[in-house]
Amino acid sequence: MDGNSLPTSSTALEGIKVLDFTQFEAGPSCTQALAWMGAEVVKVEEPKRGEPGRWGFSNRPDADAHYFIFYNTNKKSITCNLKSPEGKALIEKLVKEVDVVIENMAPGTFARLGFDYERLSELNPRVIFAQVKGFSPEGPHADYLAFDMIAQAAGGTFAINGMPDQPPIRPGATMGDTGTGMMAAMGILGALFQRVTTGKGQHVQVAMRDAMVNYSRTSMSRQAQREDGSLLPRGGNDVVGTAPGGLFPCKPGGLDDWAYIFASRGNEEHWRRLVKAIGREDLLDDPRLQDGGSRFEHKEVVDEAISAWTSQHTKREVMEIIASAKVPCGAVLNMKEQLEDKDLRKRGIITKIDHPVRGEMVVPGTPIMMSDSKVPVSTAPIHGGNNEEVYGNWLGLSAEEVKKMREENVI
Repeated sequence: MDGNSLPTSSTALEGIKVLDFTQFEAGPSCTQALAWMGAEVVKVEEPKRGEPGRWGFSNRPDADAHYFIFYNTNKKSITCNLKSPEGKALIEKLVKEVDVVIENMAPGTFARLGFDYERLSELNPRVIFAQVKGFSPEGPHADYLAFDMIAQAAGGTFAINGMPDQPPIRPGATMGDTGTGMMAAMGILGALFQRVTTGKGQHVQVAMRDAMVNYSRTSMSRQAQREDGSLLPRGGNDVVGTAPGGLFPCKPGGLDDWAYIFASRGNEEHWRRLVKAIGREDLLDDPRLQDGGSRFEHKEVVDEAISAWTSQHTKREVMEIIASAKVPCGAVLNMKEQLEDKDLRKRGIITKIDHPVRGEMVVPGTPIMMSDSKVPVSTAPIHGGNNEEVYGNWLGLSAEEVKKMREENVI
């Protein structure tokens, strides 16, 4: 290596240690993202049963839930009784060894245990302390409890999801949890980068409600431009102002046999390519369908023509034909189809792990592809399965000392 070269790591976050006090999904999504980039993430769990995500949704009393496993791959697990003086002293020692501490407990819980940012910073001035909460600690709802659906309701995503003149519908994707976790990971990465310059850690906070407001920027922009001050209506599956832009039925007519087809108002070529692909070039001469706005006004004509064609093809055939014609189109693929998708499996977006209790399992991998950071997906940890390893490697404790802590209910 010449004098101008920099040493390279095998992973993006190699050497970064994360002490993870999160549970359920919002926090675990964040730490999983860090683990997928090579950080050593150690979950700290209470000694008896572990975090509720392990057992609260399991279909087997002897095995962790799929829910837990899907959000905790590539992590390690230790146990610690945070309510005991000995357990708190143990955590203080661990904090001195790590780069990141993250928690998403109920409001105020972590501070009451004695671990607010001021204390953590005293123990380790370089530590980055990340918190994921339902509502901002600085706002009027700081003490309110929240789960994904609460954040989505208060943050606006419910209100923009659903059919016009019908009640709002909860979005199926858990953006309130995972979406917030991704923003927290972004904040942590930024803090790690800034620490290179300052040498200091910092406090990172993300409120789930705030994240949902941010994810609704497109709808918010449309609301802001309504000069008469009226409420932006829910759009359902349509793209307001142009057609086609919606779901079209496919054969054999099952519950998920649909494809989404969209011809952008900003590219008239989409419309011309589409009608050619479905054999309806006569529609190009229809005076009612000469631009996106006009087609939206007469969308029943557009929808009828397209539906007549899509109903004669499967959703995958529709996607292949329409998308190959350079028109935006996507088949509606359900969760079973995603897990079994050959392409997703080939690229590792869906992959396999060997779980110590459940055996071989199919789980999601990371969608972030990095040319110089390759981290294979490894199994989620069993409860306290890394006590000897972590307490030994991080704190230099012997197997006998770990055994004694276990006997004394410290871990």
